[in-house]
Amino acid sequence: MTQVTLLPLLERELGAARVLASDRAARYGQDESNLGSFPPDAVVLAETREEVALVLRLAAERGVPVVPRGAGTGMTGGALATEGGIVLSTERMTRIKEIDRESLIAVVEPGVITGTLQEAVEDLGLFYPPDPASLSMCSLGGNVAENAGGPRAFKYGVTREYVLGLEVVLPGGQVLRPGRRTAKGVTGYDVTALFVGSEGTLGITTEVTLKLLPLPAAVGTLLALFRDVHAASLAVTSIIGAGHRPRALELLDATALDHVRPKSQFPIPPEARAAVLIEVDGEPEAIEPTCVRIGQVCERAGAYEVILAKDEKDRRQLWHARRIVSSSLKEAHRWKLSEDVAVPRGAMPVLIDRVHEIGKRHGLGMASYGHAGDGNLHVNVLSERAREEDGVKDHVRAAVADVFRETLALGGTLSGEHGIGLAKRDYVAWEQAPELIEFQRKLKALCDPQNLLNPGKMLPVGHRE
Repeated sequence: MTQVTLLPLLERELGAARVLASDRAARYGQDESNLGSFPPDAVVLAETREEVALVLRLAAERGVPVVPRGAGTGMTGGALATEGGIVLSTERMTRIKEIDRESLIAVVEPGVITGTLQEAVEDLGLFYPPDPASLSMCSLGGNVAENAGGPRAFKYGVTREYVLGLEVVLPGGQVLRPGRRTAKGVTGYDVTALFVGSEGTLGITTEVTLKLLPLPAAVGTLLALFRDVHAASLAVTSIIGAGHRPRALELLDATALDHVRPKSQFPIPPEARAAVLIEVDGEPEAIEPTCVRIGQVCERAGAYEVILAKDEKDRRQLWHARRIVSSSLKEAHRWKLSEDVAVPRGAMPVLIDRVHEIGKRHGLGMASYGHAGDGNLHVNVLSERAREEDGVKDHVRAAVADVFRETLALGGTLSGEHGIGLAKRDYVAWEQAPELIEFQRKLKALCDPQNLLNPGKMLPVGHRE
């Protein structure tokens, strides 16, 4: 096997401590996707751009697949070594190289944890808006690979809007530096944007230049409770229609509320069958009047109670209910599979209704919550049976396929922020035309002619659509 000759060479170049053979690489065979375990033949713990380039050059010479990996928090199997080979981890590349307060720029290595950067820039009065739910664990390199979003994406946008430039190593070891440090720039094709969201299939990021913003002076948070999800959805569209631009508009359906109610840091009444969490930011004198006006919009849409956070403690308590939805669902069920879809905002209540109909049809629990301002819902398929039991995988797969069909029928998309990876790869042709898929194949072949970098991800394999 090619790895037999490659591993001793990597150990000699990098040191045995940073090249883990298969017997020490078990934890790198899984991520948060619940898709199973795919132990790699080896793991390389890279610490520099030169080491990443070395691994890619040697792997190309020997025809060995390489799968880039950040913190392993991905939800779609993008970091799984499904074809064996080497997992190249950037978890040790954790330097914040620069924070430029005047130019509003940060330069970081890919292993920097998102929350760590946020804390560092906020200490200087600056702001990095993207806030995926796993921000305390996920790395910026992974955020770039998946084009991560989060609750604040409604107002501030996703990761792509903040990536000014990259340093990327291509298969074979060539280094590219697309992008810029300036606030504006239109020289050539937008190659930087091409790599953002490419899920590690085109190159491996070794440095990111990020745009920062001034830190908002004040923040206000409120929670609106409803007796049905249709009224909650109406509130979301009404808030936007009234000209408000909250930085977060989060919706929880009845199933999500039922699971967080026992653990919530504030009482959630049993009659609450849907909730919308709203957060605004801006000048201090404008926050309370804005929250009051938004609360009134919610009441007109059908909210029977609106809770306004009085201080930072209240804010944390309101957000706690939203933050623990996923973990609460996981603790309560033997198998939880989270899917991430997006539909036009007006179609959210229709999709939520259809999701629960799908669950009943397949004998599965369903919960929907997420970034309602973007129409981005996390649909969770819940089973009381373990994934290893006979037939349960087939039921879950069938339910997921039905969710995707309904999403696309409503004018939506298969992924709002989690990416395609392995989990949704075979459904891409449901959304994209054969010509578009073929164009993307050509881009992949240009960057990776041997198909060694994260093979088998994003684009359908084995046939032409």
